[in-house]
Amino acid sequence: QVQLVESGGGLVQTGGSLRLSCAASDRTFSSNAMGWFRQAPGKEREFVATISWSGDSTLFADSVKGRFTISRGNAKNTVYLQMNSLKPEDTAVYYCAATGRGTLGLPTTGFMYAYWGQGTQVTVSS
Repeated sequence: QVQLVESGGGLVQTGGSLRLSCAASDRTFSSNAMGWFRQAPGKEREFVATISWSGDSTLFADSVKGRFTISRGNAKNTVYLQMNSLKPEDTAVYYCAATGRGTLGLPTTGFMYAYWGQGTQVTVSS
């Protein structure tokens, strides 16, 4: 079973930046789409961003457009989330996710993703 491992979370002040990384345990793992979701305390998990296998197509939640970027590593088994101009409302546990074989397109709903990381905490102080 492929595992996704996130890193890069932490505590940052409002307006600061963080870069999250996610790598699949299997270096040969390849997914049509890899994405990021987040869950704040007391709230449901929500979509943040997703990227195609080639890296040519991306989708973002309206709440992060213009502030976050998503990219794939050359090995295609890694994905990064660059978060700029962070706000307190960005505070959440961020989860990396990847679609399984046969899932096409860029899903924005969690149930379309077959693989999940354990999550990394991002805290933005005001």
